[in-house]
Amino acid sequence: MKAVVQRVKNAHVTVDNTIISHIGNGLMVLLGVQDQDTEKEADFLVEKIVHLRIFEDDQEKMNLSLKDVKGELLVVSQFTLLGDCKKGRRPSFTKAAGPDRAKALYEYFIGRAIASGVATKSGQFQALMDVCLVNQGPVTLVLDTRDV
Repeated sequence: MKAVVQRVKNAHVTVDNTIISHIGNGLMVLLGVQDQDTEKEADFLVEKIVHLRIFEDDQEKMNLSLKDVKGELLVVSQFTLLGDCKKGRRPSFTKAAGPDRAKALYEYFIGRAIASGVATKSGQFQALMDVCLVNQGPVTLVLDTRDV
């Protein structure tokens, strides 16, 4: 799994001109599911994200996690994170999981985030979405379970 994690003041997802999800202070995660991913990768990534110490403490040091600040999580499916642009001019998505598998692991990821006690919202799988956010910091990290 690959995730782009952004610390946000707020974020929302719009589908067909209607806001379907909105969060305040927290993290917005773009999540890509790879063809070989399992629940093990999702479990690892959820734990990593909700405990990442990327929020500032009283001394303005990144020392607090999403759980520490009681922040919200917005998870948006993003298969294009898995686009391979090494050859040619059109990305190849052969490493991305198929839609059924990707949706199942995306929903599993969201369920695990909720089970961890974090207020979690999501985008709409396979929809054309407009994603708006105010990146705070800016703080943006890329996590890939293949790098572990």
